Amino acid sequence: MSQSKTTDIIAELGFTEEMERLRAVIDNWIGQASGEMRPLLEWQFVGKSKYFRPLTIFGCYRAVSSERIPDTIIRSAVVLEMMHNVSLIIDDIVDESDERRGKATLHRKFGLLSGLMASGYIAADGFRLSAADPHDIQLFSDLLKRLGVAECAQWRLRRQPLGVEDWEDIAGEDTGSMFETCACLATRDDRLRKFGRLLGVVYHGCDDVGDVKGLESLGGGGEEDLRDGILTLPAALAIRDPQIADLFCKPSPSPEDLKRISIAMQAQLPAAELHLDQLATNAKWEAHLHSKNPGTLLALVDHTRELSRR
Repeated sequence: MSQSKTTDIIAELGFTEEMERLRAVIDNWIGQASGEMRPLLEWQFVGKSKYFRPLTIFGCYRAVSSERIPDTIIRSAVVLEMMHNVSLIIDDIVDESDERRGKATLHRKFGLLSGLMASGYIAADGFRLSAADPHDIQLFSDLLKRLGVAECAQWRLRRQPLGVEDWEDIAGEDTGSMFETCACLATRDDRLRKFGRLLGVVYHGCDDVGDVKGLESLGGGGEEDLRDGILTLPAALAIRDPQIADLFCKPSPSPEDLKRISIAMQAQLPAAELHLDQLATNAKWEAHLHSKNPGTLLALVDHTRELSRR
């Protein structure tokens, strides 16, 4: 997603001012950080972030309230963005990724030790910023635990002949848990938790499909996932063919094997899009059921679905 497109979506949803407030808080936080860490934080946070998760927080808040979004919600969105970047740094290290969003990943730019220490610094400072709010502290604590479990499970389950339901479970605990947290931060209860999870699973699936199509990545790495035998949505559909499943499960697939798997995944893109359409419909139903102003949430779902259609 280009920066101009991101700006257009923010403006269309009516959150330009809120996003400016969020960026100001992030800039102030970086400015007050340790001099040792400041260059790393500037590299990680200043640039092409889409801020889709803070946008989800603002959308969920607007779905249940017509009041101006308060500073407490802005702070929650900032800390959520911090926790998201913790997960990005670790994902890039695990995936051995050289680039993210068109520039060098943090650990490639500054070294592995600096990347690991920066992730811990960001998480610790996120909890410090939330120290006066036990509700947020609990949500962020649960989120980091769930993300850790999800990452370990996803790695343990690689190269196995799993199905679409297994993919939904993994996506729900990976990206879904992040968007669940967005919804609960916004409403300070669970009424939109299921909506958040579904939106996150749709986002995760759009990332999977976008990688296969060769679109700009939404956060993952298509080549790395294929190389490592990670269960993506197109892969889950492709390995219903026993021959493709055998190739997918090989401990060390050859370049020709990977090419055959990739072609099979491309052939399953229409089925993957249909599955994401159904998940998006379910998310919209949750928005109608549990919010009094669902319009912004419906727009968020539509914008998410468009991410894999370009």
